[in-house]
Amino acid sequence: MTHSAGIRVATFNVSMEAGNYLPAGQHGDQSVLIERLATGTEPQIQAIARIIQLTRPDIILLTEFDYIASPAQGLTAFMENYLAISQQGALPIDYPYFFYTEVNSGQPSPFDLNRDGNASGIGADAWGFGFYPGQYGMLVLSRYPIIQNEVRTFRHFKWKDMPGHLRASLADGSAWYEAEAWNQFPLSSKSHWDIPILVEGKHLHLFASHPTPPVFDGPEQRNAKRNHDEIRFWVDYISTGQGDYFYDDNGRTGGFNSSAPFVILGDLNASPVEGEAIKAGIQRLLDHPAIQDPRPVSRGGAQHSLNNPHAAQHTAAWRMRADYVLPSKAGIKVLSSGVFWPAADEQDYRLVQQRGTSSDHRLVWVDLRLK
Repeated sequence: MTHSAGIRVATFNVSMEAGNYLPAGQHGDQSVLIERLATGTEPQIQAIARIIQLTRPDIILLTEFDYIASPAQGLTAFMENYLAISQQGALPIDYPYFFYTEVNSGQPSPFDLNRDGNASGIGADAWGFGFYPGQYGMLVLSRYPIIQNEVRTFRHFKWKDMPGHLRASLADGSAWYEAEAWNQFPLSSKSHWDIPILVEGKHLHLFASHPTPPVFDGPEQRNAKRNHDEIRFWVDYISTGQGDYFYDDNGRTGGFNSSAPFVILGDLNASPVEGEAIKAGIQRLLDHPAIQDPRPVSRGGAQHSLNNPHAAQHTAAWRMRADYVLPSKAGIKVLSSGVFWPAADEQDYRLVQQRGTSSDHRLVWVDLRLK
């Protein structure tokens, strides 16, 4: 796939977490992915690598890529054993720069967060849903240098500290979360990252996140409300003066407050027209005056749901637009965009034909030029 004359930025939920490789009901841990990365022969990871090699993003956010503390066993193994190896004739690809750090998913809490009478510390009782620390992690790969000392992460920002946050409540109006748990509860189910990248002498900020799915809860909508507020994070962050309440993991306060170009990207698990999210959250983001929405499409998505007027914009096999690459209006010209979703009569349809072949999500890309 050839680029327009610009920079290709992409997001891809790659389903590279232990549960993806095990029988239903088994959860495993990072060792499951470590073993498969070491071989270079796991078919699902080969398919993921081929998709990346075919689309050739210059900068890509991978979600649901387990956090593995040892680079040699994690991201380096992925790059050397898969991306650097031609997958069925595709040209290998190299990313000399990366950002990869811990997330909240699978981090055990001591509380019964889902109120099932058992404070298990895992699953829905973890600070972000997961069965071991680092499950469903995030990884940024880049052909351009990442300005590491200027990266901001917001993994430990507390949900209670967002003014006007949505509150999960019991039927009688009392708080869903007990006070001690609420005082420690992070907003991010994984993390929120502000990653500045030096692109041909100019700064481009990546705003990366993977909000929790707005389902698997009850009338209190604890997950739907968290999803809404995780998306709202970026609305406030890019609105001058509106994000003054933020503090990052290094204690620096305030929102973006910059005129530098940026791209908001990730699996946001929300659509303004479909699904079970509180739609006002994603709608506010898409309507933000500082953002342009290229609305990437694919033939494969349209074909997958023939009678759905939104199908061409779908980014997940379960029929919704969930994954976004949203450039700022300031400093960026959008050249083209797309969703990697081959139709049945196109080459590489097999890569998306079944959920287990690659992922239940599709790679979304935008070609842009910095002004």
